[in-house]
Amino acid sequence: MRFNFLPACWLPLLLSLCLLASVSLAGTAAQSGEPKPEQLQQPWDELLQRHVTPDGRLDYEGLLADEDQLLGYLQSLRKVRPEAETWTPDQRQAFWLNIYNAAAANLVLENYPVASINDIRVKVIGGYESPWETTVVNVGGQNYSLNQIEEKLRQQFRDPRVHFALNYGAASAAPLLAEAYTGARLSRQLDQQARRFINDPAFNQLSPEQVRLSTLFHSYAIEFGPAPQLLAFINRYAHAPVLLTARIEYLSFSWALNSRTPLSSGQALGRK
Repeated sequence: MRFNFLPACWLPLLLSLCLLASVSLAGTAAQSGEPKPEQLQQPWDELLQRHVTPDGRLDYEGLLADEDQLLGYLQSLRKVRPEAETWTPDQRQAFWLNIYNAAAANLVLENYPVASINDIRVKVIGGYESPWETTVVNVGGQNYSLNQIEEKLRQQFRDPRVHFALNYGAASAAPLLAEAYTGARLSRQLDQQARRFINDPAFNQLSPEQVRLSTLFHSYAIEFGPAPQLLAFINRYAHAPVLLTARIEYLSFSWALNSRTPLSSGQALGRK
């Protein structure tokens, strides 16, 4: 039997090709083992579809029955790398929006029943922390408060529409979307939230020469800009445009809990 041997000079080349192939296969296997952002959000998406009312309020009493699912979702984030190289900016932004909303809902559940999220005080060594400063979730081995997540969203993505997407737990905040945010649909979802909030007279009252706006626009004025810029933003979503010279007033903001129970006229107003 005759054997055909390759020239010795080819052996290093073949070894290099084999090494490259094995590295590529290992990388593909590792990547395929990482859950996609949309898969991570599925438990939260199910809870939103089940417990957000048609007018965008959250049924906290109903959510209590599914508290284990919510806790399981939040605990699963301990090993997640939200800055993974394979994630798009929209996927990362959607991820943090969902984490904020789920963590805020869980914080309310841990203290339920409560009239306002601002009534929550978390006992720590040396005193108490506000709901905005206390640790609410661990992501990738790092602890975060609601304020830290919001600041990450504001600094990294610089998209003022996030303020119509975040669950501030307040009746005067934007209604909740009954589904999780996803990278593929993020821009459409945020536009939908902005349009819904801006055109609802319960939150904003628009006329050509005068507008009465939610205090959210005032609280985050650095992002919405001076009056002409703010009104131009409003016109992007308003059903009927307003003049860029329109007079601006701001409505009172209610921090009563955004539960399914309608507001009563006797509920107190407060500030974050």
